[in-house]
Amino acid sequence: MEEDPDTDPILTKAGQFFQQCIELHTLSVQTNQSHMIPVETQSPAAMGLGFRPASFSRAIDILRKHYRNKHIFIICHHPDQLRRMQEIFMEHALAAPSWTVAPLESVIRQPSTTLHLVTGHLSSGVIFQSMRLAFVTEEELFGKTPAPSVRRAKVRTFLTPFEDLKIHDYVVHIQYGIGRFQGLERILINHCETDFLVVSYAAGAKIYVPIEHLDLIQKYTAPEGVQPRIDSLGTASWNRTKQKVQKEIQEMARDLLDLYAEREVINGYSFSTDDLSSREFDATFEFEETPDQQRTIDEVKSDMESPRPMDRLICGDVGYGKTEIALRAAFKSAMENKQVAVLVPTTLLAQQHYQTFHERFAAFPLRVEMLSRFIKPKEQAAIIRDLAEGKVDVIIGTHRLAQKDIAFRNLGLVVIDEEQRFGVAHKERLKKMRKTVDVLTLTATPIPRTLQMSLMDIRDLSIIETPPPDRLAVKTIVARLDGKLIQEAIRRELRRKGQIFFVHYRVNGIEKIADFLKKLVPEATILIAHGQMKERQLEQVMNKFLRRECDLLLTTTIIESGLDIPSANTIMINRSDQFGLSELYQLRGRVGRSSSQAYAYLLVPDDAMMTEAARQRLTALQEFSELGSGFKIAARDLEIRGAGNLLGRAQSGHIASVGFDLYLSMIQQAVQKLRGQPPEEEINPTLNLRVSAYLPREYIQDSYQRLVLYKRLASLKDPDEISDIQGEMEDRFGPLPQTVEFFLQIIRIRILASSLKIERVESKPDHWMIAFHPSARLTEQAPDRLLEGHALKLRFLSDFSFRIDCRDDPWEQRYQFLQSILLQLRDIMSQPNRQLH
Repeated sequence: MEEDPDTDPILTKAGQFFQQCIELHTLSVQTNQSHMIPVETQSPAAMGLGFRPASFSRAIDILRKHYRNKHIFIICHHPDQLRRMQEIFMEHALAAPSWTVAPLESVIRQPSTTLHLVTGHLSSGVIFQSMRLAFVTEEELFGKTPAPSVRRAKVRTFLTPFEDLKIHDYVVHIQYGIGRFQGLERILINHCETDFLVVSYAAGAKIYVPIEHLDLIQKYTAPEGVQPRIDSLGTASWNRTKQKVQKEIQEMARDLLDLYAEREVINGYSFSTDDLSSREFDATFEFEETPDQQRTIDEVKSDMESPRPMDRLICGDVGYGKTEIALRAAFKSAMENKQVAVLVPTTLLAQQHYQTFHERFAAFPLRVEMLSRFIKPKEQAAIIRDLAEGKVDVIIGTHRLAQKDIAFRNLGLVVIDEEQRFGVAHKERLKKMRKTVDVLTLTATPIPRTLQMSLMDIRDLSIIETPPPDRLAVKTIVARLDGKLIQEAIRRELRRKGQIFFVHYRVNGIEKIADFLKKLVPEATILIAHGQMKERQLEQVMNKFLRRECDLLLTTTIIESGLDIPSANTIMINRSDQFGLSELYQLRGRVGRSSSQAYAYLLVPDDAMMTEAARQRLTALQEFSELGSGFKIAARDLEIRGAGNLLGRAQSGHIASVGFDLYLSMIQQAVQKLRGQPPEEEINPTLNLRVSAYLPREYIQDSYQRLVLYKRLASLKDPDEISDIQGEMEDRFGPLPQTVEFFLQIIRIRILASSLKIERVESKPDHWMIAFHPSARLTEQAPDRLLEGHALKLRFLSDFSFRIDCRDDPWEQRYQFLQSILLQLRDIMSQPNRQLH
């Protein structure tokens, strides 16, 4: 092949073709080396063929010219990427049909050059000279590294109901107050069996809660050490408590609403919808977006295109792809000449973000700069001046960005990583920014106050739950400081060519720890990093570790936030009893960012030297070791540290009175009321249906799994969601017994009755009794309309209750009849008509 300086090859060595598994099913390719002409290995980005505005068509023209009279197939890994490529082709007026199965046999016979899009997997491009075929991978066009497909796994969200509930734990019944959970009890009533949840109250009183009403029960969560007062049944004390808390909440909610009211009424900047450059930038992402990621990206872009200033919180575990969302938002802003400020809590994280942003934006005419103590004062002054003049598009920095001397010419977006780690003065400055510009906040372990504000709809919330590809949970070991254990753990990591973090809880004594480690593993290269080092020295150490020029980094908590070093898969945290739970969780998140199994060793002294709270923290970290545990860690942190440290002392007392879940629910209702959107009263219908319906012990042996499923089913608001849980139960436990099918049918009846504001449905041997809540929108025509098509006797007993005579058929027939009546009522009541009252 002739060298052509204007048409540098973008296909790489053909030898790798044999490692591929391409999904082109209609052609059996002969693997004969004589068919192939290897080409030079060279990065498309290095040749100027990486994506930048208007460069895509040039890349295709080069392909066509260089492989004249050949048929070019561009291989996309995923159908979503293929659709994105089609859009880009259309923008460039390039015709490229897409194929699920490429018709290679017919393509080869065509005399002219053709361009095709297919889904498949190819390690790198290759040419088949005699067959006039060229295969090009999407990575070679976009200048990115191929990544494996994402493992679709879901994790449970924050405050999963009842998952840790044990006998004698405190619970809150919305109507009766705080009591103790005493377990599930099966009771025979009118020859029918069903389960009840038993709660004990003061003076030996008990209530039996029907399992279809478990949505009225919440686990009591409050600061550690708080012993709630058990309520007495038949008294007004619980109502007085709720009223007192509600009054205080009204005042707090009013203050918070005032704080954000200005943001609601001020018109911000409405960004344009995505154009070609945005789609090209999105296509350079080296992974397939997870469903949560894509949904969050769509939500962020929609916020930015709205005239109201965005204030969205992105909650996702460590390494779950929050940075990519920030990159998409920053690109959208910068391409419309709106500057972007990215605030991070540490200098090291600023450095890493700077490198990430710089690499991703390299193919576009955007300038990215950084302000941190790694930058010399003279250089900082020049950057600040250029920032004020609008010459810098994206600025990344620590709290330095929130200082008064920083000015922007045209600020459009502020990205804040782990806002809770900024001081009060910086938060006040950020608060002012929120009034006029779009703000995106990223966090792995949200503090309850942050969640509270999101639940109040003051801040929009997006949750990312899908783990990254091939991610394994970090194995967490709590152990005494033992030289033999440390030696073996380090050597095991070295044997698999990995790196190690060793975290010491303070700078004082870190040199002694270094000597200790050098004696244990003299073959390991050890470097020290801490916040008191000179800027240039710290930067050099971190760069050496990033370049894998040292095996073990002995450090303080400066590595806590956001560092992404896939080769580091063992971390040891000395005196881990001295760290907070969220801090330990963030430190553990520094490892396990590849497909290799990662290990976290929490090194502790003798039990006598540890506090009870420290033991609880370490136990919690071991317990919450699965992927996506950040929200659970935040919840447990609330219990261990006490809400006073997180929410303020006044609110702490309120939470202790009613429990965290009910407290948040009361706040949400208060905010809606103040906004003139009082929530509709939710009806919890009483059902007496004369059928045995429950989850048998023989079907689900674990009582806590049964309890969690009961709670989930009782909390459903949409009957269509029942089939999802039904499928899950069949998958986990096998075919449904009859009593389970009956229970799912009762849940459907309850959801329908609640939506119609029916407060009682009762089955008698020869008739049904249906009673509406006074707020129900019952029309005059409802009884007559209901009688249409039914040869039944219906008579009203009052304005809001009626009786329908029927036979005492088996449950299945009675269920089908009742469901048809309720569905008919729903259709009747959804039509505009004159109400009875």
